[in-house]
Amino acid sequence: MKVHLMHGAGGEAMGELLGTLTNFRHSNAGGIGLEALDDGAVIPLNGQNIVFTTDSHVVSPIFFPGGDIGRIAVCGTINDLAMMGGRPIALSCGMIIPEGFEIADLERIVRSMDAALEECGASLVTGDTKVLERSALDSIVINTAGIGVADRVIRDSDLREGDRIIVSGTIGDHGIAIMAHREGFDFGGQIQSDVAPLWTLVERALAAGDIHAMKDPTRGGFANAINEMAAKSGKGVLIEEERLPIRKSVRSAAGMLGIDPLEVANEGKVIVAVAPQDADAVLAALRAHPYGRDAAIIGTVTEGRGVIMKTAIGGERFIEPPIGDPVPRVC
Repeated sequence: MKVHLMHGAGGEAMGELLGTLTNFRHSNAGGIGLEALDDGAVIPLNGQNIVFTTDSHVVSPIFFPGGDIGRIAVCGTINDLAMMGGRPIALSCGMIIPEGFEIADLERIVRSMDAALEECGASLVTGDTKVLERSALDSIVINTAGIGVADRVIRDSDLREGDRIIVSGTIGDHGIAIMAHREGFDFGGQIQSDVAPLWTLVERALAAGDIHAMKDPTRGGFANAINEMAAKSGKGVLIEEERLPIRKSVRSAAGMLGIDPLEVANEGKVIVAVAPQDADAVLAALRAHPYGRDAAIIGTVTEGRGVIMKTAIGGERFIEPPIGDPVPRVC
C-alpha cells in the first residue's frame, strides 16, 4: 500500500494513515497528547494549561478570493489553539520556498500573516527557511506551530446529550471559493474564502455560556468534523437542514461543480456544542462579533450513534464522513 492524495484530505482515508503516523510510544507529556487526535495538545505546566499545535499549509492557488496562503497559515494555527480554549501567545513559521519564487509575493504573504496576528494579539517569534530547486517543489509550503494558554481546556470529544449544536457562520465558503477560482468561474465577488483568526470570537462565546466541545470544520468540512465529534463522544447528533447557513451563491456554485458544501473546507468557522440553557446566550455572543453574524443553532446532541439530518421535506438521512476532501490542496 502506498500514500495517495486522499490520505491527506481529512476524511476517512486520512484516518487510516493516521494509524501509522501516530504510532508513537512517547506521545504524551502528562496532559492531552497525540493519542487524543484533537486540534492540539495540552501540557500542564506550573498550574497552567499550555496548548500546543502545529500545521502545514499548501494552497493552490496561493492567492485566492478573500485570502492567501499566509493568512491561512496563521489563522489555521490560531484557530486550532482556540478550539482547545487556548488564548494564542506565540507562533513559529517554517517556509519551504521553490527557487524562482517572486520576492514581491513573499512580501505580500508576510504582510498578510502580520495582519492576522494583529487581529488576535499573538506574535510570530521564531522560524526557519529552506529553498529548494524548482524541480523538487512547485510552490511555497508554510508550517506554523503555536502555543497558547487555556483557563479551561475544551475538547472535541465532550458532546453531552441535550447539547445544542451551533455553527458560527455560513458553511462551505472557503472550499467553494478555491474551486470556483480554479475553474475560472466569475461570481462577481459573491463567493469569498472565510479565512479568519477566531480567537476573539471564541473568547466571547466561552464567556457567554457552558461550552462542552468545539471544532473547526477544515479538511473534510462540516460533515467530517461533526462526525468526528459524535464518534469520539459516543453520541448521536440530529441536524436540521433548514437551519444550516449556506449562502445561495455557494449552494449554486457547489451544484455546478457537483460538490456537497458540507464536505468542503472552512477556514473561519467553528462548531460549538453548548449546554441547552446557555445556547441562546452563546448564539447572541457569536452574532455580536463580525465573524459570527451568521451563526445559527442547527441541531441537538442525542443518544445513539451517527449524524442524522432532518431534511427540508421532512425525511431523514445520514450525514456520512467523506472519504476525503473533494477539493485538494485548499489548506
